[in-house]
Amino acid sequence: MKKQITYVLFLLFILLGCMGEKMSAKNANINSIENVSTTAWEKLSKKSFYFGHQSVGNNIMAGMQDILNENPQIKLTIMESRDPGITSSGFFIHSRIGKNHEPLTKSNDFYGLMKQGFGNRVDFAFFKLCYVDIPAGTNIEELFSSYKKGMSILKKLYPETTFIHVTSPVTVVQPGIKAVIKKIMGRPPGGYEANITRNKYNELLRQEYADKEPIFDIAMVEATYMDGSTERFRYKGREYYALIPEYTHDGRHLNEKGRKRVAEELLVFLARLAEKEN
Repeated sequence: MKKQITYVLFLLFILLGCMGEKMSAKNANINSIENVSTTAWEKLSKKSFYFGHQSVGNNIMAGMQDILNENPQIKLTIMESRDPGITSSGFFIHSRIGKNHEPLTKSNDFYGLMKQGFGNRVDFAFFKLCYVDIPAGTNIEELFSSYKKGMSILKKLYPETTFIHVTSPVTVVQPGIKAVIKKIMGRPPGGYEANITRNKYNELLRQEYADKEPIFDIAMVEATYMDGSTERFRYKGREYYALIPEYTHDGRHLNEKGRKRVAEELLVFLARLAEKEN
């Protein structure tokens, strides 16, 4: 009996080390608006943007507005609209696109908006899928192939617009003893399967566009602590990114801290892109 208890405790100790945890990471950079030059902000103010999204996108837009309110040197006007006629320098236009759980409706809506007037009118355009669009079991190869084909067409149709690629957000994974017990029983803890699928989709996107076209890596930002370490979990010998618990109020959407962190990274990313475009 004592041997069995000892064995179970040993397993628990090992598996606790394999749960979602803070780990050191390679190339996990933390960007701050304080490190952006005045020239870069000036160039950003002369550019126009369109961003299509759903709920996590709304979180990011709220975070961006928070930062703009605190930093008047960033001359950017956020406006929610689907009207390309309002496009102007210094305007960051955004809107909801498609339906949650139906990723193709989002990509099709984005493509339609580009064709209705945003294409070649905005300097930068991008959209994001949501965590709910890539559940466990998603055929990520098929989904990414469709995305890649659509973006290739848009780039040819609208060469004056720079299209930005965006990774899918991730969510928190189940913590604690219940998760450990599930792993002992050979079952994945809550959040593992869906996050693994999202991580695999994101990796396809990174492999395709890294060092060739701009990528805003939401998943990486959501998983990166201020010291550069990342929130990851191990499963079947591999590591995957997960959302930092302190960045969310429900395990999925971004709270005030999380939304400002992602928005700050996005603003720095866009300012540096604008600086390169000139």
